[in-house]
Amino acid sequence: MIHRFRRCGPGPGALTPEDQAVVDQFRAMLTAVRNPQPWTPGGAQDIAVRVGPFIERAHPRPGDDHDPDVIAVTLVHPDTTLAGAYLHGRQLGYTERGWLRCETTAILGVWQPGYAMLTHAAAGLLLPDDVGMEPAHYALFIEAHRRDDSRDGLILLRLGPYTQTRHAQQDHDRITAALEGRETTLAPGHRVSVRYAPFDVSDHQLFVDPYEADAVALLDAAVAGVSA
Repeated sequence: MIHRFRRCGPGPGALTPEDQAVVDQFRAMLTAVRNPQPWTPGGAQDIAVRVGPFIERAHPRPGDDHDPDVIAVTLVHPDTTLAGAYLHGRQLGYTERGWLRCETTAILGVWQPGYAMLTHAAAGLLLPDDVGMEPAHYALFIEAHRRDDSRDGLILLRLGPYTQTRHAQQDHDRITAALEGRETTLAPGHRVSVRYAPFDVSDHQLFVDPYEADAVALLDAAVAGVSA
């Protein structure tokens, strides 16, 4: 007796839904690699950057994405809009990097979902300790504003970058204490204050390295220059 067995699932040559999803992802990856979407400074769009042999998704820091040579970015999980992406990204080291200095030559273009297959996350790998980008963290601005509440004023001193938030906060507190009671007397007609803000890599040449000198001494020197 000959038994005839009925084939289950798709017929010859057909793909399962799971296989079709993989094929679609692969096609999207090829399209992204072959047809990158050009990135321009100031575009405020997530970008694709090279990290070793991989490609990662990076989010530019608003206001620090205008320089043609170096911008500030943070690496994010490729599926960052999905609910489970944060936990997965934390497990693989995406959430621990902070802001980084990214040379624009490492940018492939605007991020496309097709690049997701080429990330460390897709391979289930931790991000390496060295991702090829230096920290681009925080800064303090010491400013003098006119006491008549007009918008006229000037920046006396830019301190940065601070590689850790706590270091910037410590100097902020020290400068605030040094200014107490003297805010309106240090610069005639002005009120001096200190402001905490992200480090602007586009203007890095305007900043003084806070680790090379005492912050309060730098403040006194800056004020003396204005009063002279």
